Amino acid sequence: MFPTLPLRSCWPGAQCGPQQCGLGGRCWALWGRAHSPSPPGSARHILSTASKRVQLSPHSKAWDSGGFSTPTRWFPAAAAGSLQPRWAAQPPSWNRVTRRPFSQGDPSGTAQVQLRTRLLITCLFGGAFLGVWLYFRREKEQQQKLQRIQELKKLSLGQGDFQLVDHTGQPRSKANFLGQWVLLYFGFTHCPDICPEELEKMSQVVRLLDQEPQLPRVQPVFITVDPERDDVAAVAKYVKEFHPRLLGLTGSPENVRKAGRAYRVYYSAGPRDEDNDYIVDHTVIIYLLSPDGLFLDYYNRGKSEVQIVQSIKGHMETYRRLGS
Repeated sequence: MFPTLPLRSCWPGAQCGPQQCGLGGRCWALWGRAHSPSPPGSARHILSTASKRVQLSPHSKAWDSGGFSTPTRWFPAAAAGSLQPRWAAQPPSWNRVTRRPFSQGDPSGTAQVQLRTRLLITCLFGGAFLGVWLYFRREKEQQQKLQRIQELKKLSLGQGDFQLVDHTGQPRSKANFLGQWVLLYFGFTHCPDICPEELEKMSQVVRLLDQEPQLPRVQPVFITVDPERDDVAAVAKYVKEFHPRLLGLTGSPENVRKAGRAYRVYYSAGPRDEDNDYIVDHTVIIYLLSPDGLFLDYYNRGKSEVQIVQSIKGHMETYRRLGS
């Protein structure tokens, strides 16, 4: 390597003064003195970045002329011509040249830094916005859940209490079934076909659910809508024909009527025949009650045992106690 005149960068747009030359839109100050002697056997030459050539300087002090656009180097006079192929094949590196960060001397690097900065700012603002949106969404869902719970407490079916007697003669109220999953059916013991079919379907649903020990046990309950003929003995005899856990309830006509109104069950006795027998027209629905004693779902005659089981399992999986 030949000795190189060191350069120092000045800010772009500044007027080039003595001992300075313009390069790449900037002013470069030569730290060497104007009267610094040349090495023995060398001549002042200029490296042109535009033509990729080594040119002889017409001035002994190239930096004083102000007309050159590239820095100068000392080269042996005899070797000036031989340097041209090397210069064309491999651009020389300028020694001891310092550049300020984000200077105009590296526009591609500046653009990359600016792009990364913008992307970082965009990600930060986007993440903050997403976090705020998720927070308010969760708060809204919680408020809706609490509002739904309050509505269930006020408006759900079965909210009213009842006072009845089971088929063993023990008094029963709604409080006795809290904490249990309950399948409830209203009917009467003299029903010729529909009630036996629905009670058998309800019993089969309970058997299928009992086959999965991880699920809570379901309590089947039968409430008569014909208290005049369905006393304790008649109900006890009737429920034995179905599931062993089936609990039959009866009571006075007034108490049975209150229980029917609590679950919005319609029933009406039809005309009597010669044997004083009659049919009771009533709502044919199986009700599902949660451990809170509230109505969750109902199943009409069109629902099969498998469909009811799947529905009950779904309610059990998503169930949360009120206030929890």
